[in-house]
Amino acid sequence: MHKFVEIARSNKMKMKVLVLFVATVLVAYECHGSDYQKFPLQMKTGFGGQYSNEVACASWRLGVEANNVVKWQTVPAACGEYIADYVLGDQYRSDSKTVNQQAYFYAKSLKLTNKDVFVLDVDDTTLSNLQYFANHGFGVEPHNTTAFKNWVLDGEAFALPETLKMYNKLLALGIKIVFLSERPLSLGDVTAKNLKEVGFNTWEKLILR
Repeated sequence: MHKFVEIARSNKMKMKVLVLFVATVLVAYECHGSDYQKFPLQMKTGFGGQYSNEVACASWRLGVEANNVVKWQTVPAACGEYIADYVLGDQYRSDSKTVNQQAYFYAKSLKLTNKDVFVLDVDDTTLSNLQYFANHGFGVEPHNTTAFKNWVLDGEAFALPETLKMYNKLLALGIKIVFLSERPLSLGDVTAKNLKEVGFNTWEKLILR
């Protein structure tokens, strides 16, 4: 009988707690429910829908970097200013620093042999083409193969500073460096000269198209 009474009391307390919880939820909904907007099932038309261009462009950039936005040819016209602010601001340098640090930490964790190499892309990973893109709408303009080739022939691309730091740390670990590029073989000499002039002085191979 004692146990039965204790169980009954326990169930009664649970019911009171449940009723109190339901009442609290109902009051909260009545007081604040009208302030909360449900996410629409269908976005508004136009770039970004109901979102600002800044938010929409940040999402587009994330999609590109995660390789979820594929076969894109140009930066959306509405994102030109956003991309300019990004690559000219602190965020781009911070992102580059984070990526290069993690790459170095990974390389440092390996049991290295004399057969190991570290492969680096050239354009906008090792050498920055920021000056070129600044003169061509920061990617809004369609890519012009002739104009870009002329830019490469000038040999004025500067080093991405965080990549250069990682490069020197990798050499200190004894890792061989391989540069890989979509640039054609005809641009090999000017590419090699540009790399050396900005601090990438040695490598195992420079592989061009």
